Amino acid sequence: MKLKFLVITLFFGLTSLAQSKGTVKGIISDKDFNNEPLPFANVVIKGTSFSSSTDDKGNYSISLPAGNYTIEFSFLGYESIEEKITVKEGETITLNKSLGSGSYKLQDVVVQNNKSREKETALLLDQKNAVEIKQSIGAQELSRKGVSDVATAVTKTTGITKQEGTGNIFVRGLGDRYNSTTMNGLPIPSNDPEKKNLNLDIFSTDILEYVSIDKVYNSKLYGDFAGGNVDIVSKDYKGNGFLNLEVGSKVNTNALNENDFALQKGYSTFGFDSRSIPTNALTQYGFQSLQFESKNPIAGSFGLSGGKSFNVGNEGKLNFFATASFGNDFTSRGEGTAKGGVNGDASLINKNFEKYTTISYNTNTTAMANVGYKLNNNHKLNWNTVFINTSSLSREEYFGYIVDIANDGNGLIRRNKFEKNTIWINQLLGEHKLSERTKLNWATSFNTINGDMPDRNQNIFRKESNGYYLSSISAPDNNRYFQSLEENELAGNAILDYKIGKTGEGEYKGKISFGYNGRMKKRDFEASQFNLKANPSFTNTIVDPNNLDLFYNQQNLANGYFTISTFRGNSQVANALKPQTYNGEQFINGGFLNGEYTFNKLTAVLGLRGEYIFQKVKWNTQLDPNGGKDELEKIAFLPSLTLKYQLNEKQNLRFGFSKTYTLPQFKERALFVYEDVTEVKVGNPDLYASDDYNFDLKWEMFPKSEEIISVTAFGKYIQNPMNEVTIASSTNDISFINTGDYGYVAGAEVEYRKLLFNIDEGNSKKLTAGLNVSYLYSNQDLSTNKVIKETDYNVVFSDKSSKFTGASDLLVNADVSFFNEWNDKKSNLTTTLSYNYFSDRVYALGTNDRGNLVDKAVGTLDFIAKCKLNKKIGLGLIAKNLLNPSIDRVQENKNGDVNVLSYKKGLTLSLNMSYQF
Repeated sequence: MKLKFLVITLFFGLTSLAQSKGTVKGIISDKDFNNEPLPFANVVIKGTSFSSSTDDKGNYSISLPAGNYTIEFSFLGYESIEEKITVKEGETITLNKSLGSGSYKLQDVVVQNNKSREKETALLLDQKNAVEIKQSIGAQELSRKGVSDVATAVTKTTGITKQEGTGNIFVRGLGDRYNSTTMNGLPIPSNDPEKKNLNLDIFSTDILEYVSIDKVYNSKLYGDFAGGNVDIVSKDYKGNGFLNLEVGSKVNTNALNENDFALQKGYSTFGFDSRSIPTNALTQYGFQSLQFESKNPIAGSFGLSGGKSFNVGNEGKLNFFATASFGNDFTSRGEGTAKGGVNGDASLINKNFEKYTTISYNTNTTAMANVGYKLNNNHKLNWNTVFINTSSLSREEYFGYIVDIANDGNGLIRRNKFEKNTIWINQLLGEHKLSERTKLNWATSFNTINGDMPDRNQNIFRKESNGYYLSSISAPDNNRYFQSLEENELAGNAILDYKIGKTGEGEYKGKISFGYNGRMKKRDFEASQFNLKANPSFTNTIVDPNNLDLFYNQQNLANGYFTISTFRGNSQVANALKPQTYNGEQFINGGFLNGEYTFNKLTAVLGLRGEYIFQKVKWNTQLDPNGGKDELEKIAFLPSLTLKYQLNEKQNLRFGFSKTYTLPQFKERALFVYEDVTEVKVGNPDLYASDDYNFDLKWEMFPKSEEIISVTAFGKYIQNPMNEVTIASSTNDISFINTGDYGYVAGAEVEYRKLLFNIDEGNSKKLTAGLNVSYLYSNQDLSTNKVIKETDYNVVFSDKSSKFTGASDLLVNADVSFFNEWNDKKSNLTTTLSYNYFSDRVYALGTNDRGNLVDKAVGTLDFIAKCKLNKKIGLGLIAKNLLNPSIDRVQENKNGDVNVLSYKKGLTLSLNMSYQF
């Protein structure tokens, strides 16, 4: 009886306690994003310990004792709203609020890099709710991991690696030709004549809000897709005025260890130099000096950013954001080794360099401006302009055996090179809610690229006991080379969404989307090489490699020490100064129709895209002095299907299937020769497009707002894949060829992001860890008969099948971060240890009994520390490549691997400071 009485008493006591309380609940929406739900907003009852935060649908609920209170709604980067409320026993107050950035002061946001669309939690929520299968990495996570460029940023996601020494990325084992790059959904051109995609190294993370990676195709994307699409989403600033200054310094241990970090003199610090071909270059020696000047290899950087928002009328808002920065760095590969080619029995073909060094001075100047105008909650315009100028001044030296020139291993090849690339991106974007059901998004862009390699010079020497002699075996041994590229592209997108299937609750079950994408680009490329050959009477003249001006000068040219010619001849030949050229035009017009519908927990998107592709290349080169042209025309119908099944509130199951294609690039089809020191590449006019079939199956779970567990299986089938292959020729040239009838890729990806602990007792302490692993299997058919039948080239493959070039079996990214606050949250420290690993991957396919060229496995370890001392001052320390592994490329012959390239990058240490005015 006593127990029964106790239970009854406890029941009525709890009931009485519950009835003595009331509830306040509601939805918080985002005023700046068409009143969409705002997740993770803060709801605080001022002067009490009661608080809550909104869920992924913007809902909140707080139970309070009866009484009078002040409730505050806030979100980082947005205005705060306060309202007085009276809570009565047993009653529920519904209080919905919309937050915007109109009156918010940004003092803490810039230093912490925590704007809403940059936060890891917000991007994970987008990933969870999106129907498309995608991944995103935001500015907050990039800052935590010490990432300063987009190329490195995307390698922090599953299944993506970067080719060493370049900004080229591989998505699920597929390289440059299979991927695409956009900014705010609009295409951006390449700054490299050999590449389809822009070098992502040049994009500073200062200008982006986040990077989105689509590894599963949907019909809104251009059909030239097989690996993935990288979309750079630029900053969209909101808030009151701010001004932020950042300065930094950086050193590379290899560069510091150089006895004399000397580069060709005459180039400026900021990398805006422009050199033209001298007047009367065949008869008068007007080339720049070949002397060197020493540099202090300690790099520096500075950046300035600012923004301000203005209210316009009752509903409008005008936002301004601008940033400008300059940074440089000094790099060195130390002393490595390199070979120009190896036969299947490991015998040398032409070059063996026991000592190989490369040093370089690099610059990056970036400026961006953004103007956003919101007329009201239904109409918004954005204008973006981005200017980037990058430069690289380098000196490459190869010491060792050179066939017929230095058979005793006493040769030296020196190449001085200056490269400058300037890109200017201009975009105008519009978002319009035309009615409750209808929404229109449109965008247009005009982009220009200027890529220059002015006055690259190369000299080959033979060292004897009494000094150095210039090689005179072949006219091109010693040369001055000028290359320029200009590309203009106009592009536009338009998407009209119409909602269907309205429910009794006022929501819609689906939508139909109609869209158009179009792009038109034109490229002009030209190159001139001036060969400086010593005349027979002066081939035994001793020269000083560090002061070749004593030999190459106007007086010696007039006295007949050497002659100047091009591939067309010397000054006695008409049109001898006419450069090698190729010109490309490409038009792509695509339309698509998407249908999206939700059946209870299953959402399906069925898309169909049609594209017309036209590509024309014309050339006049040393291989075809009379000129030639080639046209490629294709009509593609590209279906796609995406399914999302919501297993529960925290888990999704996804499936994707699509058909796409892969286009060859201008230079791959132009009959043009590009000569590097250790390899020569030549175009193939018979190259044609591949067709691709893609599928994905993914399970994902979001245990908490900062956590994710996902497992993905994927596969790709490629018809007529393209590869770089060594063709049968006297110089073992590399060309671009459809190497077989088919190839396929299959693999699995696992991602795990965990909040290990989180202590929030006034000042927060948080430990997080992340791991993503990808396993890949690739195989492709190799057919000698197909190559001989379809092209003018002869290839004898060493094997009947091979992996795809650039494909690593295993990719690993791991990181662990500790966040600690003090001084009433005014100060904090974030430390991160980040590790990246990729296994062996094929660089080029083997032919004529020679094995594949393979880049060996590499693991890198970085340490990053970011400290906020107070509201105004921040410090950062980054140590990269702590393990300093050897970078090796081998030729996998049947009787054993032969190392053809080896070097180390050294450690890079950076220190920076930021100050908020």
